[in-house]
Amino acid sequence: MAHLTLYGRRYCHLCEDMKIALEPLRRDFSFVLHVVDVDADPAAIARFDELVPVLMAGSPVGPDVELCHYFLDEKRVRAWLAAHAGPRAGEQVGNGALDGA
Repeated sequence: MAHLTLYGRRYCHLCEDMKIALEPLRRDFSFVLHVVDVDADPAAIARFDELVPVLMAGSPVGPDVELCHYFLDEKRVRAWLAAHAGPRAGEQVGNGALDGA
């Protein structure tokens, strides 16, 4: 199963917008979405800080490649998912909240 990781932060409207924009892709592709608050990890802050939201192909602990940042590049994400994901609804890992809730 394909893994996507969304790096963002609390109170970031672009981060929430990207998370919401990913939802329709679940109808067409099977993937796990990991949501990571960069402010909870100094290494993530050092890597992503002002780039958030950043959508990476891969899990937080595995190899990854940046698909897009700031805004969802639906064409690129769809192309990556078509090559790496199965054709069914996705699931989310964690509570998916960037607001700490």
